[in-house]
Amino acid sequence: MTKSLSKPVTLFKSAGRALHPEDTVVQAGDVKIGGGNFAIIAGPCSVESDEQILEVAESVKKSGAQLLRGGAFKSRTSPYDFQGMRTEGMELLLKAKEAVGIPIVTEIISVDHLPLFEDVDVIQIGARNMQNVELLKAVGKTDKAVLLKRGMANTLEELLMSAEYIMSEGNEKVILCERGIRTFETYTRNTLDLSAVPALKEQTHLPVIVDPSHATGKASLVESMALAAAAAGADGLMIEVHNDPQNALSDGAQSLTPSQFDEVVKKVMKVREVIG
Repeated sequence: MTKSLSKPVTLFKSAGRALHPEDTVVQAGDVKIGGGNFAIIAGPCSVESDEQILEVAESVKKSGAQLLRGGAFKSRTSPYDFQGMRTEGMELLLKAKEAVGIPIVTEIISVDHLPLFEDVDVIQIGARNMQNVELLKAVGKTDKAVLLKRGMANTLEELLMSAEYIMSEGNEKVILCERGIRTFETYTRNTLDLSAVPALKEQTHLPVIVDPSHATGKASLVESMALAAAAAGADGLMIEVHNDPQNALSDGAQSLTPSQFDEVVKKVMKVREVIG
């Protein structure tokens, strides 16, 4: 029988707070996440062109984002949707990192692609791959920070066990990400489980961030959920930003414009001041 997270959990040898009471601080480049350090990750769902990723990188950094996100390899529901620029997208993302001076976060979808991530600061494991054991083990053998997203139908215990797979291989630089779960509601893309933030913090010492973009699927709802996540005690946010959302090749409906993102960051910082 699966143990409830409301009771002490001893099976989390590496991720569990019972054996590691102090908060872990994960560092990516010169950015710290966790232990009171709040980080904002922002950028487009997909890298689409040199001009696009550079423009977004410059704007989000100016607004206060500490890390740039951008997808090169995209795991999509439909095989007919844009799958990303792949190797070329990685090259453009790394070019933006160098030009703007900002650490980058990008998703890996295959163990075979790992050599391409040598200069990536944070390797993202997407929701679909949360229980891809071989991929978890592979990133666990690296010295890279890993952003692990909760699967759309996975429990918090399963998320923590996936973190255990990574950490059992020697990599303790794991960041957990709540990005919404699948429920019967169809108005939003997913249902954002904000209770996951304090619930995870009771059980683990690892940083917990929130992705309000994938959680809601609607740009109009991102600000409210970002503010709520900050108030709930999240260690950071991951927000999709595109310089032309209406013509984005993927997830334009949930992407903020640079000016909208700038306003969200200002309000999030005010919430952070209030909660101390």
